[in-house]
Amino acid sequence: MDCFRRKLGLIPISLASRATRAPWKPRARLAPLRFKSAVASADEALPAAPLEPPGIVLREYQEECIQSVLDHLSQGHKRLGISLATGAGKTVIFTQLIGRIPPRDGKNDKALILVHRRELVEQAARHCRLAYPDRTVEIEMGNTVATGHGDIIIASVRSLTSKDRIEKFNPAHFKLVLVDEAHHIVAPTYRTVLAHFGLNEASSNSPVLVGVSATFSRFDGLKLGAAIDHIVYHKDYMDMIDEKWLSNAVFTTVRSEADLTKVRKDKFGDFAVGALSEAVNTDKTNDITVRAWLANAEGRKSTLVFCVDLAHTKELTAKFRSLGIDARYITSQTPKDIRDEQLNSFKNLEYPVLLNCGLFTEGTDIPNIDCVVLARPTRSRNLLIQMIGRGLRLFPGKKDCHIIDMVATLETGVISTPTLFGLHPDELLEKTTMKDLKDKKEDETHHQEKPGSELPASYAEDPAQAGDIKLTFTKYDTIYDLIGDMRSDKHIRSLSRYAWVRVDEHKYILSGSMGWLTIARESKSPEEREGPEYHWTVHHVMQYGSSLKTKKFARPRLIATTEGFEAAIRAADTFAAAEFEERYISARQPWRQQPATPAQVERLNKAKIRDGKIQATDMTRGQAADIITKLRHGGKKRFARQMKERQAVVNRARAVEDLKRRTEVKVGPLEN
Repeated sequence: MDCFRRKLGLIPISLASRATRAPWKPRARLAPLRFKSAVASADEALPAAPLEPPGIVLREYQEECIQSVLDHLSQGHKRLGISLATGAGKTVIFTQLIGRIPPRDGKNDKALILVHRRELVEQAARHCRLAYPDRTVEIEMGNTVATGHGDIIIASVRSLTSKDRIEKFNPAHFKLVLVDEAHHIVAPTYRTVLAHFGLNEASSNSPVLVGVSATFSRFDGLKLGAAIDHIVYHKDYMDMIDEKWLSNAVFTTVRSEADLTKVRKDKFGDFAVGALSEAVNTDKTNDITVRAWLANAEGRKSTLVFCVDLAHTKELTAKFRSLGIDARYITSQTPKDIRDEQLNSFKNLEYPVLLNCGLFTEGTDIPNIDCVVLARPTRSRNLLIQMIGRGLRLFPGKKDCHIIDMVATLETGVISTPTLFGLHPDELLEKTTMKDLKDKKEDETHHQEKPGSELPASYAEDPAQAGDIKLTFTKYDTIYDLIGDMRSDKHIRSLSRYAWVRVDEHKYILSGSMGWLTIARESKSPEEREGPEYHWTVHHVMQYGSSLKTKKFARPRLIATTEGFEAAIRAADTFAAAEFEERYISARQPWRQQPATPAQVERLNKAKIRDGKIQATDMTRGQAADIITKLRHGGKKRFARQMKERQAVVNRARAVEDLKRRTEVKVGPLEN
């Protein structure tokens, strides 16, 4: 036994040791977080317009969208909304509408593009100057002041509504008002602009109003029908991905353990930023976030991390950098020259992790992003979609974008990736694709067992599988596993390749053909009680005999004692690899994806773990094995308690569904 322990090298697995196994190889010297640079002003940075307008080939859906706008205009509707996923090319549609909507009264041909961020102003100006080199494009933003005589005006809503700057724009000269990120359109500043142009109410004597948004709903409950009469076109992320206009996405959820139960809500119903930061910006939660990235970001070159506020951004950046990861941050307080340089370096793949708070949720084009970490919990479906959308643009060599969602406590109504797609809020995902979510009825050929992997029928009685600790991952190959999975406790397989099952809060079982291993947290004896109050033990129970009549079990034998949970897993796995047969204990065996066996179904139905009969198609063979192990080692009372807790979560999920129904987007007229 001592020889075995020496072989194990039983030392706790530290973050540093995990970092050495991380897919990202840290540089010997990290780049400083500040740089000196000289960057041109907003106007100087804009490219000069070509002598000839470039040829633009519209995507099929872009032409459909434009035609839908023109059709509704011909019917007399003038306040229209377009619902397009981020990356659909709304700026292209904007610029095309400027040329294709006829002048008002046959002579007034000016257009206004209204946005709320500097980056959106510059982006719109670039496109318009390229598309219309013979027209005058002017900017109204900050210290840049338009004359009022330009053909196309791109304006920041804040600047336009400050003092009397809006007065120089004669409403009668404008045929078209375009509003980017139009879910903001009922905010007071926007209503001021709409009032100036006679658009606060439907009128025949006004310019055409077209608002575009990827999230055409308001979390605060204000009705968009006060400003927009019809949604004339809708194309969401699922459609865009199916048609190969956007990159695919895969999702992993990670339990951050952040407690949001005491975080107050702001006036819009989302979490108040200050209180949210206090709950999320802790050393423990930041540590879990970085560990989640290390465990999941293999092969990812450009990760964008969404944080709560400046303090959270700085602390989380420091946590990344403490592990040798070249992470940098940008916030609204970052000077423009530094912001531009850091952003350009990130776009050029010069460093792997960029953190921000509140900057990149809307209107930012960084197509190389192939991983997004959602470290900012939210109750807003719109905000979640905006953050996910940052990683869905196409980019050469980019296969997909990995969304790592740091899910906090769900009791507070937090919107997470599973709830976004109509799944149970306790479902935990890993590498589950959008296509899987949509095509869940596709033939489940991936569940078929490979030849030669058959196990003895008796093994249906002695199964095994997963549990959780504080850092909780769940691995799925496809959405079929996700939807068919009844368990809410999963994590240990992110640390082990074996099929461990949590049978109590701090107890795990790995079953083989001739016995099982136990990992359990136990209190230290008084003489041992230096440092932590608890330690972890690994025990082996050996089985003698193979039939039900001859089965006997030896007393539990202590294999190892460790201070940390991960060290206990390593000890147990090393022992299991030497003593157990791989086909019985591996979590990746093909037999686990087969339908449940008749013996398993019979046993589960005898246990009466739910109302109604369980069918073989209700779960896989591995899932059934896991539940049987839980019943054998944890007892039916524990299972009943879990089901009660599960029902409570279902009730919370219904509340989330009610919230989602309020934010659904449908083509057609809007209510006032």
